[in-house]
Amino acid sequence: MIIILTRNFVHHISKDALKSTCLLALVLFLSACQTTPLQPQLSKKDAINSTMAKVIIPVDDLDEVVDTPQEALVFNEIRYNSEAEPYLSAEAIVENITNNNSLGWSELDSEASTSTAADLLAEAYQNVDQNITLDITIEAIPEPIAKLDLWQLTVANYGLGRVENARIDKYYKWYNKHTEYMRRVTTRANRYYHFMLHEALDQSLPAEIALLPIIESGFDPFAYSSGRASGAWQFIPNTGLAFDLKQNWWYDGRRDIVASTNAAHKYLLMLHKMFDGDWLLAIASYNGGQGTVLKAIKRNRKAGKPTDFWSLDLPQETMNYVPKLLAVARVIAEQAGTDSLNSIADEAYFKSVSIGSQIDLAQAAEMANITTDEMYRLNPAFNQWATDPQGPHNLLIPIAHLETFKASLLDLPSSKRVAWERYKIVSGDSLLALANQYHVSVDLLRTINNIDGHMIRAGKTLMIPIASKDAAAYTLSAAQRVINRQQRITQTQAGQRIEYKIKSGDSLWKIAKKYKVSIAQIASWNKLGTKSVLQIGDQLNIWPRSSGNKLPAKTQRNVVKKLTYKVRSGDNLSAIAHRFSVTVNDIQKWNQSLKKYLQPGQQLSLFVNVTKLKQ
Repeated sequence: MIIILTRNFVHHISKDALKSTCLLALVLFLSACQTTPLQPQLSKKDAINSTMAKVIIPVDDLDEVVDTPQEALVFNEIRYNSEAEPYLSAEAIVENITNNNSLGWSELDSEASTSTAADLLAEAYQNVDQNITLDITIEAIPEPIAKLDLWQLTVANYGLGRVENARIDKYYKWYNKHTEYMRRVTTRANRYYHFMLHEALDQSLPAEIALLPIIESGFDPFAYSSGRASGAWQFIPNTGLAFDLKQNWWYDGRRDIVASTNAAHKYLLMLHKMFDGDWLLAIASYNGGQGTVLKAIKRNRKAGKPTDFWSLDLPQETMNYVPKLLAVARVIAEQAGTDSLNSIADEAYFKSVSIGSQIDLAQAAEMANITTDEMYRLNPAFNQWATDPQGPHNLLIPIAHLETFKASLLDLPSSKRVAWERYKIVSGDSLLALANQYHVSVDLLRTINNIDGHMIRAGKTLMIPIASKDAAAYTLSAAQRVINRQQRITQTQAGQRIEYKIKSGDSLWKIAKKYKVSIAQIASWNKLGTKSVLQIGDQLNIWPRSSGNKLPAKTQRNVVKKLTYKVRSGDNLSAIAHRFSVTVNDIQKWNQSLKKYLQPGQQLSLFVNVTKLKQ
C-alpha cells in the first residue's frame, strides 16, 4: 500500500511547481511512519517458511503445522528465529533513497529521480529470501498445580516408609472401617494441625510425627488418662517438668498447644539420637519410656535376638503404639483429599499475642469477638477463669480476629484486665476458705496481699481477684470440666455421688467391694490407674449402687433431659427437688452460683428423668 501511494504521489508532483518541496515532504513522511518490517500475508502452513520473529498459532490449528496432539497441550507458542531480516522498514527505504549517489538531489524534479525512488521501493518488497530454515520450538504451558491441603502435605513428607506387618494390618482395618471416627478426629485437629505439622517439618521430623496426637488424644487438648497424662501429646507430670512444661493451679503447660508441641518434638529428637536414628524405637520410647525399651533391647542382645522394634518384647500398650501410628499414616495416605477426612487448608489458624499481664479469659474472648469456649480450646493450658498472674503472658488468637483483639488490648490498661474485690476479714475466716470461695489459690492471696504464713486478722482488708462472670461462663476451666463430667456420670449412674475420704488400709479393691462397683469404674471416675497407690486423706468420687438400686437400662437413661426451671413465688429447693424427683444436693451441684435464698424469676438448670416427673 505504501508503494502504491508513493508512486501515485510522485507521479502527481512531477508536474507541480513545488516538486522539490513535496518530494522532501514524502521523504519526511516515510521516515516518520516508523513502520515494522513489511510482512506479506501468510497461510498457517506457509508460516514455517516465514522469517518473522514470532508467530502464535491457535491450539485448534496446530494439527496443520505440527503433529503434536491437541489434547496434550494447553497453550502453545511456535517461535522461530532468523538472522536475516529481508523486509525493510519505511525508515530504511528512505535512508537508501537518501544515500543513493546515483541521484542528483539538485535535480529532484527530474523523471529519473522519481523513477529511481519507485524502483527502490519495488526492489525492497521483492527482495525476499524464501528459503530460510526455521528453528521451531513448541512450548506447552501446564495448568496450575492445585494447592495441597494439610493431609496431602503430610503424605508428601512421610519419612518412615511403608512397613508391612500383621500388627499394622489389624489397626489399619479398624481405622479404615471407622471413617466417622477419622472424620471426627481430623475435624478436631482443625485449630492445631497447621502449627503441629509445620513445626515438625521445620525440625526435619518425619511428617508421621504430626499424626501422633491422633493416637495419644484424638487431638483433644483436654484429654487426661488414668496414668495422669494430659494434653494433646499426653505428657505425664514428671516428663512435662523435665521439658520445662510449667504446672500449677493456674496453668498446665502439658495442655499448652505451642509449648507441648515443642516439648514433644524436642523429646522425640532426643530419643531418635539415643537409638542411633531408629525412629520406630524412638516412637516406642515416647510411649513406654526409654528405660523400658533399652531393657528390652538388652534382653534380646543377651539372647542373640534382633533388636529392631518388631523383635522386642514390650508392654502391650507400647507393642500396639507404633503399629497404630503406621496404620493411621497408611489410612491418611489413601484418604487424603477425599471426604473421609475433614480437609484442612494449608493456612495458619492462630497467632500468639503477647498480653503482658494477667487477663480474665471471658473478657479476652469478648475483646477478640469469639466465644469463651473457643478461647479455652485455643488456650487449654489455663485452668482457671484467668491467665496465670506469673505468666506465660500470651494468648493464641484466631488469625481472623487478630486485629480486633489487638485494638481492644491497646484500649484496655493492665489494671482493668482483671476485676478486684476489697474483702474485709471477719472472725473465723481463713485463707483456704476464702481461696475456695473466690476460686483462687492460697498462694495468690498471700502474694497479692504480702502475707507471710497463713494467719490473717479480722478487720484487715484483702485484695481478691474475681471473675467477671459466673463460674458457668468459663465453660472449659478445670473446675467447670469436673462439674460437667460429674453431671454426665450422675445422669448415667443409678446412685448419687458420694465423696469418700481414704483411710489407712484402704485399697481400690476394698472400696469397690464396699460400694458394689468395679475397680475400673472408680479409676475412671477419678482418673486413676487401676493399680494406683492411694494416699491417706485423698478424696474419691463414687457413685455407689445397692442391690435394690440397679443400674437402669440404656433406654431409660436416655430420657434424662436438661430443663430450665423458672422459680415461682413460694418455691424452695426441697419443693423443686421433690417435684422433679431429684435431690437438693443435685440442684446445688447443677447451679454453682446458687445463693442461699431463691428469688422469683430466677432460672435453675435441672437434669431430669422425664419419665419420673410428678404430675
